[in-house]
Amino acid sequence: MRLTWTLSQYIGKHFLWSALLALAGLIALSTLIDVLELIRRASGREGVPFSILLAMSALKIPGFAEKLMPYAALIGSMHALTRLTRTHELIVARAAGVSVWQFLAPAMVVVMTIGVFMTTVFNPLSSVMMLKQEYMEGKYLTGRPSLLAVSASGLWLRQIEEGGGEHIIYSQRLSQNDMAFAKVVIFTFGNDKKFSERLDAQLAVLEQGNLYLTDVIRSIPGKPPEKLASYSLPTSLTLSRIQDSFASPETMSFWQLPAFIDMLEEAGFSALRHRLYWQSLLAAPFLLVGMVMVAAVFSLRLPRHGKIGILIVAGITAGFLLHFFTDLIYAFGSAGTLPIALAAWTPACVVIMIGAALLLHLEDG
Repeated sequence: MRLTWTLSQYIGKHFLWSALLALAGLIALSTLIDVLELIRRASGREGVPFSILLAMSALKIPGFAEKLMPYAALIGSMHALTRLTRTHELIVARAAGVSVWQFLAPAMVVVMTIGVFMTTVFNPLSSVMMLKQEYMEGKYLTGRPSLLAVSASGLWLRQIEEGGGEHIIYSQRLSQNDMAFAKVVIFTFGNDKKFSERLDAQLAVLEQGNLYLTDVIRSIPGKPPEKLASYSLPTSLTLSRIQDSFASPETMSFWQLPAFIDMLEEAGFSALRHRLYWQSLLAAPFLLVGMVMVAAVFSLRLPRHGKIGILIVAGITAGFLLHFFTDLIYAFGSAGTLPIALAAWTPACVVIMIGAALLLHLEDG
């Protein structure tokens, strides 16, 4: 029997509302936990009002939605299928010749549409709000604003000294193997924020506590430029501090990531985390489809067979196991142990294959 358009819409609406309801519940729980964590972190700092903490947590909500959507699809699909089975609607449909693949098709279309929407439309909004949240976190909680900016022309570093002065460092490229900056320009500002000198160097090597410049031209206002063979600039910068200052991948839009990745690699930095995140966004719609299949495995048992509660708990447990498995695979990908495409697509492919295999066993014996 062919699934009618009316029945397809009916099943699709059930899945849509169940998934959105599950997502709302998961976001509410995550936001509550996040607010409590922000209160704990702010307890040792003065002058951080509760309204700021609430605003920071609210800015994370779109990010929570992206991360929790696979689990919302799992829980929502289990809820929708269990409800349709309890009311015997799916039982009647299957008795009329509708296969499990036919009545799951509307759900798969729904979650695939949600996944594409979240990747292409919702993600840019989420990235803007996450960027604002990270700025507020650096200002009110960590006290460490971003030190780094990457552009098509090179990278810019900001070094703030304890006395209030600062150095703005520009370089076309950084070689992480020998910690060498190529074609460096350094602007120095005093405690009064007034420009004091400029240093132009062909090469600068980052050593412990110092930035060692060679072939230097030193320019001081009111004096002629001075050529120096070498110059040592005290610095607290390290490779780890520079890398930690990168904007996290979540603050970059899906559409901006490819260009940003190219700029990072041209500047001499590793872009593994950003590549992994971009590939995971591409795989997200397929992961949602796999979650619907897994949910169907645990939710299509007839009520008279009993143990429905145990199966639902087993399905939710499978979701948590997938979460840890995904984190593990992503960790290998970020470290460069696994190819980026393999690490990003493995969770979605594994879930789809497991769900399809179990459904084929249940449907065809």
